[in-house]
Amino acid sequence: MTATLTSIHIYPLKSCAPLPLDSARVEARGLEHDRRWMVVGANGKFLTGRQHPRLTLIRVVPAGVALHLRAPDMPELRLAPTPDRKHREVEVWSSRVAALDADDAANGWISAFLGIPARLVHMDADCLRAIDPDHSLPGDTVSFADGYPLLAISQASLDMLNEKLEQPVPMLRFRPSLVIAGTAPHAEDGWKRVRIGGVEFDVAKPCIRCVFTTVDFERGAFDPSGEPLRTLLTYRRTPKGVSFGQNLIPRGVGTLRIGDAVEVLA
Repeated sequence: MTATLTSIHIYPLKSCAPLPLDSARVEARGLEHDRRWMVVGANGKFLTGRQHPRLTLIRVVPAGVALHLRAPDMPELRLAPTPDRKHREVEVWSSRVAALDADDAANGWISAFLGIPARLVHMDADCLRAIDPDHSLPGDTVSFADGYPLLAISQASLDMLNEKLEQPVPMLRFRPSLVIAGTAPHAEDGWKRVRIGGVEFDVAKPCIRCVFTTVDFERGAFDPSGEPLRTLLTYRRTPKGVSFGQNLIPRGVGTLRIGDAVEVLA
């Protein structure tokens, strides 16, 4: 059976609702528009659905260089980079980078939605964030994603998990960039390099999962069952944590399309 790319998703604002696409351009930092915006607290540290599951209710649609944001009980917000604004140091995991501050209206909007002082920041061309050197090459960069430009998961991996659950969960609980059909469950664990369409990727390392997998993004709330993390702990635990899916680093640019062949190169 030939492995194929069956879905593509981006998350233009880190932790926002998934946005499905039929095609997407691969850039060095990841898919175009993916996680180039982020929410930070008053101290500059990143805020995600782990602490604020309501972030998953924000629906974001790119419109040129701008984004349109919609959220329950909020007016629509047009969010665009503002080059005249200052860069501020922000923190995402162990990275500290200088990101472009959003305007006052946008910062007021996200603060009102979350009910706490917060800001929106943008990763412009001058904002460079390096990937963990233990799993990358010199010069590799990433967006505001947790650690790597893309995340790939095989459909068979989810199917195996859902056979173990009382209530199946959607793939998007795991927030993949790419979903691949036509493989054995967790076949991606053995990949080192793949070609999807005309773009090659290094398979950098397994994705270690956290409580974010228990956020029901349709409700913007944690699943009281603790699933699927509770079940994953029974059969996907590793010394580093629970793994599900593989992180990818692009080794070229190009456009991915649903239906593209996935070829394992190593």
